[in-house]
Amino acid sequence: MKWTVTMGGEHWSTLRAHLFPGDSDEHGAILRCGIGRTSTAVRLLVREVLPALDGKDYVPGTKGYRKLKADFVLDSALNFAEDQSVYLAVHCHGGHGSVAFSPTDMESHEHGYPGLLDLIGAPVVGALVFAEDAVAGDLWTSTGERFELDHLVITDPVRQVLTPAPREAPSASQEYERQARLFGDRGQEILKRQKVAVVGLGGAGSLISEQLARLGVGHLVLIDSDVVETTNLSRIVGARRTDAHPWMTDERRPRWLRQLGHHLAAKKVHVARRVARTASPDIRVDAIVSGVEEHEVAHLLRDCDHVFLSADSATARLVVNAIAHQYLIPVTQVGAKISVDKLTGDVTDVFAVSRRVGPGGACLKCNGLISPDRLREEATSAEQLDRQRYVDDAGVHAPSVITLNSVATSHAVNEWLMRITGLSKEPPEVRWFHADALNGEVLIDEPRQDPGCTQCGPSRFALGDRRRLPTKMPKVA
Repeated sequence: MKWTVTMGGEHWSTLRAHLFPGDSDEHGAILRCGIGRTSTAVRLLVREVLPALDGKDYVPGTKGYRKLKADFVLDSALNFAEDQSVYLAVHCHGGHGSVAFSPTDMESHEHGYPGLLDLIGAPVVGALVFAEDAVAGDLWTSTGERFELDHLVITDPVRQVLTPAPREAPSASQEYERQARLFGDRGQEILKRQKVAVVGLGGAGSLISEQLARLGVGHLVLIDSDVVETTNLSRIVGARRTDAHPWMTDERRPRWLRQLGHHLAAKKVHVARRVARTASPDIRVDAIVSGVEEHEVAHLLRDCDHVFLSADSATARLVVNAIAHQYLIPVTQVGAKISVDKLTGDVTDVFAVSRRVGPGGACLKCNGLISPDRLREEATSAEQLDRQRYVDDAGVHAPSVITLNSVATSHAVNEWLMRITGLSKEPPEVRWFHADALNGEVLIDEPRQDPGCTQCGPSRFALGDRRRLPTKMPKVA
């Protein structure tokens, strides 16, 4: 079982400034964390940084150099116990590249942590020790097990991974030699270790999936319940006419034959998997024929490194937006839209967008991109919709063009690529990309954030498994 810590850029800035103010001295803090568990890993999710004030909360030790004062530890731990938060004590050592606990540190853990676990009833307590570019961890569980930290991830503005000691990056294969000239062998190894989800494998998602595979991403999770249809052959990457069975699904055919053709049509995720494996034979692809609003499917995203959201439903936006903030997983929402005046038939708007969401930052709900009316509509049966006239043109698809999708997806994947390989020079604040194709303009939108938001605020942020995702109720066997 791999144990990791994830924290957002704002919390990292606070912690780093406190631990390394430039005086080459030792400083301390406490982290309040949520917890997310999967079958292969446990992720501790930083919710709050509590700096220990020198001379008040962080004082000279009787054995070691300094220590967290007992009442500061106890008050914090008891407060955390109220919502079963994880307690992590933090201090720093000097040096670069690698770090480890001292014998005195380890003796202190062995003396104090079993009792602290019993006292507060927490699932996990532990400690982290930092050098400026490294971290080690000692984690104790209520079941009596003890684990070392594998790594710590800082999600933004540039993704960083800190480990106890440097890890060698193998030379990039000849297949990736040209792109490795840009971000090096270490950057190519980062791509190989990435687990990335694409939610929605239509025109935009199919482009993203192929780009990720050709870049050398090691593991893709593809989620979509739809099949390939004749009307979307022009924009789904790798789709063949035989995937849609057009001779069976032609509107002039009998209804039973059209239904059979639809049943036999290839799933979009299977087409995307075929394309990805053609581009990168060694890639691992999980092709999920379902919607992300299903409880079991949404939980598959909890250990992803990044999620690209290209599904256009409000429900998918709600679920993935919650995952971004609850599990501290960066998300990029990608889309393109063509608006047509219903009366005149004139094209009024043509644009493509790429919006980076969370963790703890930009939020789709705060910016009015999760419509309550659409959520109600999507939760209503087709028969009820028809009776209540919630949809003006039921069954009529909006215009879509592959080139417009390409503008949005290329920007989204490029922005992600620059951040995870450490090449990004963008400012720390989140800005959204908006390309206006009619006017030939590129706009940068500044997203809003509501401190009291139920999706990105304290009621969900970094809670991990402690809060239920806004999915459909799990199926009962």
